Amino acid sequence: MDSQQSRVLVQLRDMILKGEFVPGERLAEIPLAEKLGASRTPVRLALGSLEHEGLIEPSPAGGYQMRRFTSREIADAIRVRGVIEGFAARLLAEEGAPRQLLRELHECLDAGDRAVNKPQMELDDYAAYVEMNDNFHRLIVEGCGNSTLRRIMETLVGQPFASPSAMLPMQSSMQEGQQWMQQAHRQHHALVQAIERGQGSRAQALGEEHVEIARMNLDYALERPELAAEVMPGMRLVAANRRA
Repeated sequence: MDSQQSRVLVQLRDMILKGEFVPGERLAEIPLAEKLGASRTPVRLALGSLEHEGLIEPSPAGGYQMRRFTSREIADAIRVRGVIEGFAARLLAEEGAPRQLLRELHECLDAGDRAVNKPQMELDDYAAYVEMNDNFHRLIVEGCGNSTLRRIMETLVGQPFASPSAMLPMQSSMQEGQQWMQQAHRQHHALVQAIERGQGSRAQALGEEHVEIARMNLDYALERPELAAEVMPGMRLVAANRRA
């Protein structure tokens, strides 16, 4: 994939996940190419990739259109992510994690502690936690050394609201948000501990349990569609009357 096609693909995926297209909206090559400052060929190829990823669908009028997702699809993707991340953690526990990786994971733990372990989190603290959380999950998946697992994870996190931090904006808007983040970060600590102690089964179980907080966030968003649409515009892509 050349650099222009890669750029167009990243831009279009980002626009989709930010809710810039509504379900059923036709995604025409020429207007998209003009908007992105690209030629039609990379746009056409990027749209084909997005269909393969399951983000868009063929349009009855030809070409592609934005599809609608169900909460069940999102919940399923979150669950599968937990299985994949749990397996990555298991590999690290059973095969031994490199010292540099463990140092970087502990740096994430320290950064998360600074963000959540205070009387009241500010917006900057939530932003710091999101950055730490993305890095923490990336380190585990990339550090396990399994290239097939990494490719599967790339597909998963490209789905709406399935990435590790996708549902976190909802927590900044709820009274219990900081408590949920503290709980999630305690799981981060336990996961690193299991990896260091070579506890593969425990590491996998913790990875699978960890994503349940993301599912709780999804339920919270579905129960408050107006707030969810304000905090996460991409929620417009989710069918409101379908529960996980």
